[in-house]
Amino acid sequence: MEIESAVRIPSPEPERPRKRSPPSRSPSPRRYRSPPRGRSRTISPDRRDDDRTRDRQRDLEFRARQPSPPKPVTEEQKQAAAKAEYEKLLNMRSGGTYIPPARLRALQAQITDKTSKEYQRMAWEALKKSINGLINKVNVSNIKFIVPELFNENLIRGRGLFCRSIMKAQAASLPFTPIYAAMAAIVNTKLPQVGELLVTRLVVQFRKAFKRNDKAVCLSSTTFLAHLVNQQVVHEMLAAQILLLLLHKPTDDSVEIAVGLTREVGQHLEEMSQPIALAVFDQFRNILHEADIDKRTQYMVEVLFQVRKDKYKDNPSVREELDLVEEEDQITHKIGLDDELEVQDGLNIFKFDSEWQEHEDAYKQLKAEILGEAEGSDDDDEYESDDSSDEEEEKKDRELEIKDQTNTDLVNLRRTIYLTIKSSGGFEECCHKLMKINLPAGYESELPSMIVECASQERTYDKFYGLIGERFAKLNRLWRDLFEESFIKYYNTIHRYETNRLRIIAQFCGHLLASDAIGWHVLSAIRLNENDTTSSSRIFIKILFEDLAQSMGMKKLAERMKEDVLQPYFDGIFPKDESRNTRFAINFFTAIGMASPSSSFAGAGERLGKRFVILKLLELQLSVKVLFKVAVAIQVTETQGQLLTVSVEKPSWKESVKVGVPVAHSRSSPYGPLVQWLGFTIPAAPTQTSHVIDVSFSVAKEERAHEGLAVTFAHPSAHSTQGSQPLCVSFAQPASPQEP
Repeated sequence: MEIESAVRIPSPEPERPRKRSPPSRSPSPRRYRSPPRGRSRTISPDRRDDDRTRDRQRDLEFRARQPSPPKPVTEEQKQAAAKAEYEKLLNMRSGGTYIPPARLRALQAQITDKTSKEYQRMAWEALKKSINGLINKVNVSNIKFIVPELFNENLIRGRGLFCRSIMKAQAASLPFTPIYAAMAAIVNTKLPQVGELLVTRLVVQFRKAFKRNDKAVCLSSTTFLAHLVNQQVVHEMLAAQILLLLLHKPTDDSVEIAVGLTREVGQHLEEMSQPIALAVFDQFRNILHEADIDKRTQYMVEVLFQVRKDKYKDNPSVREELDLVEEEDQITHKIGLDDELEVQDGLNIFKFDSEWQEHEDAYKQLKAEILGEAEGSDDDDEYESDDSSDEEEEKKDRELEIKDQTNTDLVNLRRTIYLTIKSSGGFEECCHKLMKINLPAGYESELPSMIVECASQERTYDKFYGLIGERFAKLNRLWRDLFEESFIKYYNTIHRYETNRLRIIAQFCGHLLASDAIGWHVLSAIRLNENDTTSSSRIFIKILFEDLAQSMGMKKLAERMKEDVLQPYFDGIFPKDESRNTRFAINFFTAIGMASPSSSFAGAGERLGKRFVILKLLELQLSVKVLFKVAVAIQVTETQGQLLTVSVEKPSWKESVKVGVPVAHSRSSPYGPLVQWLGFTIPAAPTQTSHVIDVSFSVAKEERAHEGLAVTFAHPSAHSTQGSQPLCVSFAQPASPQEP
């Protein structure tokens, strides 16, 4: 029997740590001491009541420590809280707490009381942001779409914002000035107070910048005002006042600004107010010759004169794609440079409006009139239901569209115009019917062409067609330009027409010129010389001037032909470049019995005191002429300071016509043009002593006109076979008549 030791051997350590549950943080359960044995296990009622009371007290204390549930917030409290927070954000200085856009929009959405200051301020900020965004993204291609969006905003309330934003955008990008001016012109037609405020602020800005010698601001202001003048938002007198102010005491900067302004507004001034343009360019000419300015500035002025000579071909007053305002819709403000002007700076800042809703409703009605919107939403709902079907029909029409290469539309249009003209009883009825015809884009020139064609098909000229053309040409600038283009086109192609149609076309054009329906600058297309004219074109010119003389009278026609404004356009009719062309033009007007217009050749002769001779020669002309020509060889021993006296006389005349001219001078002689205009041709070489003088003149065709007609040459140092006596040549027979 084995005896075990009484000593207990310890158990080995476990390989892994024992898994023990974490100690519980909850209070240990109540342990009740087990009742002693032999006693009853029932609890006394008093002790149970104490426990319940203790638990109830503990629950009450726990509830008391918990926060009470929030009371429901009313709508007024929500509005007040949102307004307070929004006001706090608006008054916060820059650099404060960043507000996420989503939170800001949510905060703004909670403010719905339109009579509150916070809501109006929020609407003001949205208006400012919208106007500024539309102005910044406008260009030539989208201006027609931007302007309706601009009218959707309340421009009456935000006119100060509009003017400030467009002035700031224009100053930052000067090449976009024509676009901003076109936008302002469109707004001005519907809301004149906006256009007037813009012009007022620009004028005040220019005056301040001129006093401060701020060249950049002066340049931007004058450029904007120039294009507003071109768009006829403001009268051209304002541009003239600015130009004269800049040129009164010329400096390099002021002349440079004036040159830039004139280049932009020059064409408009030439068309609308020629005296102003002449005064401005006279001032430029004086500055160029007398003022002490920099070479660079002098070159700019010379370039300006070249631009004027080229008729501003690179600086049109209004580009075609920006000519968006009809002439009858234009509203022109007459604001002077020295007027007392109020810029209304208070319109740039927010102000509480107690009648905000009434003003918004009034602008909605005005907007509906401007944009042509229908009142009410019932019609809109009805139209929306039909949009899908309309789009499908339009898509089908586009798929079935056929491109016509036979000009059927053009033929139908010309037929419609022809039938309308022929079926009208009077010219007013005809004009009314023609204006109702829907002319497709690009076919506007067909109307003037058809009027001329219908007139030329008559047996004789009918004033009915001239009155139609006059009414359309005076109705709109578009038709005026088209009729002027038609004049040039028909003159260049007049050789294609038979004589009768040619005469009627000339009378039609004469009616338009006599009534000032088209500008007289179209006469610049005529080049009256032997090389550039044909028999048809000479007949056209003859009938044209005869009709002008009959309509206006010779006196008024002569005054019109002598106007300084029109002289550049008459260089082709009265050429002064070569003696040959000059004699041709004089002979032409003499042959058609209209010598008075050709008196404009006497401009240089008048300066030399010889004009009375030319006028005397012209007084001898009648409707039919016989031309005489003689060549006489004389020998002159000394030419310096000597005059050759030529006399044309006849016994039936009361007095002879005499003129003294130098015998031999160089081409640069100031007497050269006078000699050539009188019909004398003298060699230019001053070293020769023997000269052949060719005299061409004309006298009235009267009974036996050649009898007794004599030309006498007298010179102190001249001699011929007759000795020292004056050489006299008599005509036995006149020369053969020459057609001009």
